[in-house]
Amino acid sequence: MALNEKLVAKLNKKYAPDTRIDDSYHGKDITFITNELGEPVTLFIGKRREDGAIAGERYTRKIVRKPNSDEILKSHWDLKGKVTRGM
Repeated sequence: MALNEKLVAKLNKKYAPDTRIDDSYHGKDITFITNELGEPVTLFIGKRREDGAIAGERYTRKIVRKPNSDEILKSHWDLKGKVTRGM
């Protein structure tokens, strides 16, 4: 399943480096983890359990950068499968 364009736009923003961010999007709970540059690279989307973990789907982001630069040439999100246990 491809991610919604509006969700991808939200994930294209920069956040605090090396951080876990819990949020919601269109009635679903989301958690994403950022890399050292503050770019979301792992996304969990589904229903948040009482312990804070999400039961749903996990996506990872592949980023291609310009050589010797932090500039992103292209990126895409890959569905890695269902998640039912804690992160």
